[in-house]
Amino acid sequence: MKKAILISSATAMLMVGGIAIAAPGDRGMRADTNGDGTISRAEMTKSLESRFAKMDVNGDGQLSKEDRAAKQAERFARKDANGDGELSPAEIEAARAAHKADRFARMDKDGNGKLSQEEAQAMRGKRGGHHMRGDKEMRGKRGGHGMAMMRQADTNGDMKISKAEFTAAAMSRFDKADANKDGKLTKEERQAAREAHRGDRNKRGG
Repeated sequence: MKKAILISSATAMLMVGGIAIAAPGDRGMRADTNGDGTISRAEMTKSLESRFAKMDVNGDGQLSKEDRAAKQAERFARKDANGDGELSPAEIEAARAAHKADRFARMDKDGNGKLSQEEAQAMRGKRGGHHMRGDKEMRGKRGGHGMAMMRQADTNGDMKISKAEFTAAAMSRFDKADANKDGKLTKEERQAAREAHRGDRNKRGG
């Protein structure tokens, strides 16, 4: 039971580690720092190091339920503007407004303060699958997949993910997706890897 709680709480951590492979569209290419349209092993490794450092809130070199709790506390503190340890209706509304503003800024690719038809359609396209299948169902499937990833990464069974385990799990996904074994990951290889993984899940019954 204790291990299940840890796995559930740390699911997002490991999934972020593989985001360069798993994420759709340009979001998955953020590790492509030189802008050549591919992700090299060096770029992937550097990206993983940066992400691990951000997620390891207490700096102990491991991802655990303590880091998850610390992240939640950070998010609460950002919303708790007056620092009284409680969220007022005004603070909640302000947090929602800030979230909406951030989302609009991400959608407004050209930064002109308005959304073109193409920009709005692009965001709807990303969210379409969630609406079609139901947010709750999608969250459940992502959670199940994340827990499987978590179990695989925790190779020593200590209910924590070390930097070495975190990197090894993500690089294993990288190598599997690198179809031509040239040490680089293209958008096409990422797309093929996602489709292959989706097919495997369907064969197993979801």
